[in-house]
Amino acid sequence: MREVAIIGVGMTKFGRHEDTLLEMFADAVEEALMDAGVSVKDIEELFLGNCLGDFAEGQSNMSPFSASVLGLRDIPTTRFECACATATVAIRHAALAVASGARDMVLAGGTEKTLNMGTPLATRTFAMGSDSRYESFAGITFPGAFAIMAMLYSKQYGIPLKKLKEQMALISVKNHRNGAKNPKAHFRKEITIEDALNAVMIADPLQLYDCCPFSDGAAAVIITTLEKAKKLCPKPVIIAGTGQASAGAIIDQKEIPRIRAREMAAKQSYQQAGMTPDDIDVCELHDCFTIAEIIATEGLGFFEHGKGAEAAEKGETDFGGKVVINPSGGLKARGHPIGATGAAQTYVIVKQLREEAGEMQVDGAKVGMIDTLGGDFSVLCNLILKRGW
Repeated sequence: MREVAIIGVGMTKFGRHEDTLLEMFADAVEEALMDAGVSVKDIEELFLGNCLGDFAEGQSNMSPFSASVLGLRDIPTTRFECACATATVAIRHAALAVASGARDMVLAGGTEKTLNMGTPLATRTFAMGSDSRYESFAGITFPGAFAIMAMLYSKQYGIPLKKLKEQMALISVKNHRNGAKNPKAHFRKEITIEDALNAVMIADPLQLYDCCPFSDGAAAVIITTLEKAKKLCPKPVIIAGTGQASAGAIIDQKEIPRIRAREMAAKQSYQQAGMTPDDIDVCELHDCFTIAEIIATEGLGFFEHGKGAEAAEKGETDFGGKVVINPSGGLKARGHPIGATGAAQTYVIVKQLREEAGEMQVDGAKVGMIDTLGGDFSVLCNLILKRGW
């Protein structure tokens, strides 16, 4: 297997967009191509992530149309759908295509629009990522699923719910503070712990500021061999490790609030990269809800199980802490266009490792990690990136 590197990244601002899915993706790709210093003629395959284009625009079969809009003629294209982990899975498969020798340079990323659907339809389509046989028919939504997760976490680790809610509120405050420094974030507004604790209840114990928003946006990455990357790019970023794992319906996941699929995917990533959690300087992880950030920091091995909330309270996930979590604001403030989220996380980590993150920069960041969760804890995909120069 060949070593693989990212040479270009691009991303739209997240939030409400009037542009179409393909127009947003084209904007992200244009930025990525300029960043890489290559042209569309160099791209040999397209790996496109999208979940809800069928509902948002009545458009399936999106990848060939996207390629056509970009001027990519005759190349193979594939649309990926793995709920919120979609774009990360697309990037992983793109990296594998280059590593295997099947392709020398590929384009991967994602695009998503949800705000044009309105809250009821968007909520319904998001819920389709849960199991239709045992969950969605009973009214399970993702806020409900993660509210159950928070209750289980409180009980299993003996943390009073009031205390856990305060710790989750601190995570929301942190991520909004980080998002305020991110020019491409959906929400660029700081909040206080009082704002978080006094907000409307969404699914007990989760309140408004515990939840990420629906967002529109797109992001793209260009991947090639490390050998070629060193000739094209002064600061190539190596994809050092990848991992992916899956699980069935919540009823079959007996270890909740631990998420076994994440632990398996992370283990694959660390083994492939020859690293441990202690090697990670910065991580963009899946904080669709504040409790999700806590559980992810434990599943990725940064903290012991049951200690993630305490670590967040002590500032161990903030700038200057053990590992900086979501310097972009995460899903919570950067936004969450589900088919594009993993590519946006990758964009942020690449910028961090190249020391191009501006006010969001983590000093001395040399190794970064991406963690993306799809559905009802049923798809997990991880990437570990490191400097290639």
